[in-house]
Amino acid sequence: MTATESAPGAAARFRAEYGAHRAAEGRGHRGAELLELPYLSSGPLARQWKVRARSFDAFVRHVLRPAAAEVRRPLDVLDLGAGNGWLCYRAALAGHAALAVDVRDDAVDGLGAAAGYLAEPGVGFGRVAASFDALPLRPAGFDVAVFNAALHYALDLPATLAEAARTLRPGGRLVILDSPFYRRDSDGRAMVAEKRKHAAVRFGGRADALLSLPFIEYLTVERLRDASESAGLVWTRYPVAYPLWYEARPLTARLRGRRAPSRFDLWVGRIP
Repeated sequence: MTATESAPGAAARFRAEYGAHRAAEGRGHRGAELLELPYLSSGPLARQWKVRARSFDAFVRHVLRPAAAEVRRPLDVLDLGAGNGWLCYRAALAGHAALAVDVRDDAVDGLGAAAGYLAEPGVGFGRVAASFDALPLRPAGFDVAVFNAALHYALDLPATLAEAARTLRPGGRLVILDSPFYRRDSDGRAMVAEKRKHAAVRFGGRADALLSLPFIEYLTVERLRDASESAGLVWTRYPVAYPLWYEARPLTARLRGRRAPSRFDLWVGRIP
């Protein structure tokens, strides 16, 4: 952020440039391709979605099904960082009520792109454009709140977790899905340094805007524990069995003398 640029101005510029960057990456899924997510079977991004599909399956197995069995009714699901709303779509197909929240409302893969799901017969979910630390939602309205590949975009981790926990009913579940965790903080800091070093190549003229906001970027067990203290959250990690090529990443990094890569396991927080 420049000395003369306001925080709202930087945030607006980030949203616009991030949408353009996502479009350049080919993430504006449409039609049948949109309806496949997260089980995308073809195209240049299919390999990435195979990883995300494993995470989503773990979310269904360890969160949605047990939570629904516990309350004995359809769930109210809050999808934080929902993007185009694919998780809400999947939750709606399973009979649950869902609300998609994202700071972006563009039609690339922001909330505007959810129109492709809402056009499907019998599918419905709400959409709200909002930031994580100021959710325009009443307290205790949801059974599950899930940060959907999104918590690493938090600006204030304790405030973000507390705000999400506020939306949960007693016994509710707060879920971290597809955010990078590192065993050592030094590896996370190294990742951020690499991202900034190569930003011009990776992001081109959008680099300044995309790096202008002080996101937390990554998590560690210690970071999560310390940030959760005020909210009273206790976390359980559910390891996700990823494709073999993905599970081999730590060995490959070690053999090449590189930093350890992140993991994207499922984390579920509850208030005792």
